[in-house]
Amino acid sequence: MTMNTDLEAAVGGGTDGHTDNHSGKGVGEESLAPQQTRIMDPWSYLFAWLGGCVSIGTFTIGSGLVGTLNLLQTLVAIGIGCTVIGAALMINGQAGHKYGIPFMVQARSAFGFSGTRLPALVRSVPAIVWFGFQSWIGAGALNLVSDTLFGYDNIVVFFIGFQLLQIGLSVLGFHGIKWLENIGSVFIIGSLVYMFFSVISKYGEEISANLVNVEGTWGAPFWGATMLFLGIYSTMMLNVSDYSRELRRNVGPVRQIAIYANSILPATLFMGLIGLMVSGATGEVDPIKVFSSAVDNKPLLVITLLFIAFAQVTTNILNNVVPPAYALMDIFKINFKTSAVIVGLLAFATFPWELVKDESAAGLSLFIQTYSAFLGPIFAILVVDYFILRKQELDLTKLYDENGPYKGVNWAAVIAMGLGVVAALIFSGISWYASLLPAGLSYYLLMKHWPAAKRFME
Repeated sequence: MTMNTDLEAAVGGGTDGHTDNHSGKGVGEESLAPQQTRIMDPWSYLFAWLGGCVSIGTFTIGSGLVGTLNLLQTLVAIGIGCTVIGAALMINGQAGHKYGIPFMVQARSAFGFSGTRLPALVRSVPAIVWFGFQSWIGAGALNLVSDTLFGYDNIVVFFIGFQLLQIGLSVLGFHGIKWLENIGSVFIIGSLVYMFFSVISKYGEEISANLVNVEGTWGAPFWGATMLFLGIYSTMMLNVSDYSRELRRNVGPVRQIAIYANSILPATLFMGLIGLMVSGATGEVDPIKVFSSAVDNKPLLVITLLFIAFAQVTTNILNNVVPPAYALMDIFKINFKTSAVIVGLLAFATFPWELVKDESAAGLSLFIQTYSAFLGPIFAILVVDYFILRKQELDLTKLYDENGPYKGVNWAAVIAMGLGVVAALIFSGISWYASLLPAGLSYYLLMKHWPAAKRFME
């Protein structure tokens, strides 16, 4: 079936936002066509984001702030970062929510059919790296459970098995994501609260001495910390339309911000503060060793480790499979199930056993800062394109016409992205923030005044 045929089959009058079809998509039948099937109500959507945001990467970022920020400053930095995240997700997700289109299609109006491969690559590489990183963490947790209960220790076997399990769940698509996240959210919330208070109970004196009664800083390192927590989710800010197209149409912008904030903030707050407190008290940055040392009771240790493993599944399936899978679907014209399998196999090649080493914490922070330098400009370009240049009106026929006005590469977007990246790298500590204005303003000016770019506005 061609893309235009998909378009004709999917549109049928539903893009005006007045109708919803809740049962027209089968399990694993994800498509790039405009989607009229909306399978997530507000609560399902909130639970999906909550489960998808319990990232061990957040724990690692918290660990990396020891000696830089105190407990209060870290708390405020997380709050600021999550507020910006919620607003950004709502803003860039409007095109997907209104028209039912994924990120790969949304980006065509700014970058062109061929040019869209650039933001797709920028979005997909971090996703696959995080997929491998978090899968190794989850496998390590399962391996420790096995060693604790049965005396069997072989992390390679658990990593391979864990990855194959996630690949199997990935092919179920958003139906699988919905039920996995809904069921898992209660377990995740309970486990996070339990671990948080267990850490305070065990390391209270050390936390008070090393994190509460220290000066820290409210200067550049503080704002850099807000960017680090924001940077973990800056990938999702790009492809949020992949998710918002699943949300029922009657959920307005204000409710969307509330959903994003109330799902992301608790997960980020607990994981970031746990990482900061335990690493500040013990000097340990390996999350498996940290949680093992924080729990004295064997049954509770097993439950905690199973939580770690489960959290990696919920995060990977939502955030690290869907974006690169959609990119592969668009570039190679393959179906979602095949794409999801390929993404899972690619995660083996990220060498995650190197990423989780103690000496890798600083490198992980640098990795986030670096790829955020590329993500911020793309975000700014998409927002300017949709809200300012197109005034929230898209022509779906043109977006799905490979020989239409969006054919090829829109060099205005590429140039603007380059300028944003340069600004971000100059101000690397706040790279995401620094890239927004140069990228957005230069894109607007080029689209308005460069004849070669104006055909993209037809």
